[in-house]
Amino acid sequence: MTGQGKFMHIKLSTSRAWGLILAWTMSSAATANTSEASEGFIEDSELSILNRNYYFNRDIRKGGSSPTGNSYSEAWTQGIITRFSSGYTQGFVGFGIDSFAMLGLKLDTGAGRALGTTLLPVDSNNQAEDSYSKVGGAVKMYVLDTEFKYGDVFPTSPVIQFGESRLLPETFRGLNVRNFSIDGLTLQGGRFHAMSQPQNSSLGKGFSTFYVGDVDSDWLGYFGGDYSVNENISIRLYTSRLKDVWNQHYASMNLNYDLSDNLTLFGGFNYYKAKDQGKQLLGSFDNDIYSTHIGVSSGPHRITLSYQENTGDDDFDYISNSGSIYLDNSIQYSDFNSPNERSVMLRYDLDMATFGVPGLSLMARYASGRDADYSNANSYYARVDSSGNALRNQSRWERDLEARYVVQEGSFKDLSVRVRHAVTRADEFSPDLNEIRVITEYPLNIL
Repeated sequence: MTGQGKFMHIKLSTSRAWGLILAWTMSSAATANTSEASEGFIEDSELSILNRNYYFNRDIRKGGSSPTGNSYSEAWTQGIITRFSSGYTQGFVGFGIDSFAMLGLKLDTGAGRALGTTLLPVDSNNQAEDSYSKVGGAVKMYVLDTEFKYGDVFPTSPVIQFGESRLLPETFRGLNVRNFSIDGLTLQGGRFHAMSQPQNSSLGKGFSTFYVGDVDSDWLGYFGGDYSVNENISIRLYTSRLKDVWNQHYASMNLNYDLSDNLTLFGGFNYYKAKDQGKQLLGSFDNDIYSTHIGVSSGPHRITLSYQENTGDDDFDYISNSGSIYLDNSIQYSDFNSPNERSVMLRYDLDMATFGVPGLSLMARYASGRDADYSNANSYYARVDSSGNALRNQSRWERDLEARYVVQEGSFKDLSVRVRHAVTRADEFSPDLNEIRVITEYPLNIL
């Protein structure tokens, strides 16, 4: 698929996007309303506590340093994430509330070394704070198979996805809407005017992108849908706008086919189109990036081969610390999304339940990228050598190993321990580093 495809000609303004949501809502008037079948505001309420212990160590071997000049970043932290979600009041229109209270604690970190981990806030001397917290909530309404939420929300989509790769999740503030009128189809959209980074208590003005940082954009909006054609095929179409920065469009298809009772063939395709918008706060760019994968699973074994290519002249950028980069070769450290970069990855997953250890899973993957070229990158994304010349013919590789164990029964049922190890080596455009993350989570369902 290229930027000339039909999908790229669907340029939805925010007003048109909300018009489509309203149309879907009104078309479902004859459908039974879920709020009418609700047990009630209190009866359907849920209260959960997630205890998350997070150790992070990034050892930079060559080509860079931590933000404070140290050779590595390190932090050991504890997070407590409490979430409450009410049911809906009974009737044709149901009302409810969501709320959360989160606490992050410093357990140990070297002087100035926490900054590069983005696990904790730091003071003016780059020293990690002993603790920080996040508190927020949203009001919600359910009518005609459509859920409206306004306040602090956690959107999940390929173009706007709240990030949960650090100690505490990030949040967005604004309006989010989801519609379930048609079986197999979920439509959603939203418009947000602020976001909270994982290591910050407060909402920041504007938004932050992964490669550039803070941008003074007034709002971020999106619209799209997920559709299951049948048990073998699913598709996704989304569009988004970061005002005066970019329009991003996304399309994907995933296939899954059982060849036998113990053998499944699967594959998929992801495509993004990113084009500068409005005041061009991050310069002029026009990027097309895609990834595709194919694989086979047999019993406890799963093998995946993927290919990814950025045909644009700039890094494919996205919201900082978020999960809104649904590309196959976006992995623990590297995204393999530099201009003109091409990459391949081989991944192997193993479920140890078959071998008598239920709850234990292992993963290994190796990715290699080449031909990254910053010759035509704009000033915001340009990378140069020591002589000031644009970097060309850059390459890198990354190897990841991961083990995860989930307790299956007993008092500590659902407690999980996840160990992640990454090694990456690169030319001048990216550092050489080793990274270890150890994440322990213990969820408690109170209601």
